[in-house]
Amino acid sequence: MSDVSLERPETVVIDTSVFVNPDTRRLLAADTGSALLRFLDLARAHGIKVYVPVSVSKEMAHFVDQGVMDRLKAQATVRAPDIFGMMVPAAVLHFFVREIRKRIDKGLRLAEQAVRVENSAENVRRLREQYREAVRSGIVDSVEDLDVVLLAKEVGGAVLSADEGIHNMAHALGVETLTMRDFLLKLGKEVAPGP
Repeated sequence: MSDVSLERPETVVIDTSVFVNPDTRRLLAADTGSALLRFLDLARAHGIKVYVPVSVSKEMAHFVDQGVMDRLKAQATVRAPDIFGMMVPAAVLHFFVREIRKRIDKGLRLAEQAVRVENSAENVRRLREQYREAVRSGIVDSVEDLDVVLLAKEVGGAVLSADEGIHNMAHALGVETLTMRDFLLKLGKEVAPGP
């Protein structure tokens, strides 16, 4: 049984990850465009207002055709968060900077270790994977990610994302987060057990 409350969100701010991640997309459809269209149908049927940051809309355009984008823009509110008018607690910024510093130091140690081992394609590949995990995993690492969290905070909506970093920052700001599985459960839809 999920620990997700069954109260349906009235407003959601969507992130690209929930539609391009194969594990979450499969809950709606086989491909990204069909998954986004099914989500929009569900949101409309349940009276859920959908917001999309402008940066995320541009990102999504790389994954779906123009017809799907036209439908998204017709049904959702596409706008940027008010980054000049919004107040964010200093504690969140303090934590974020401290966390970034730790991750940069860890990435540097990984790079130093890799240089000492050998200069091979396999070593470079391994370094890239370890570096990405050390520096980017579980933290907001793009403007698109940050826009999702800030817009959700601004409009009082829930974040719908498959990105752990987005969920972590949203939690720090007191914003509700949903995975696609959570979203479907809140709508009363049957969801097959996930991986």
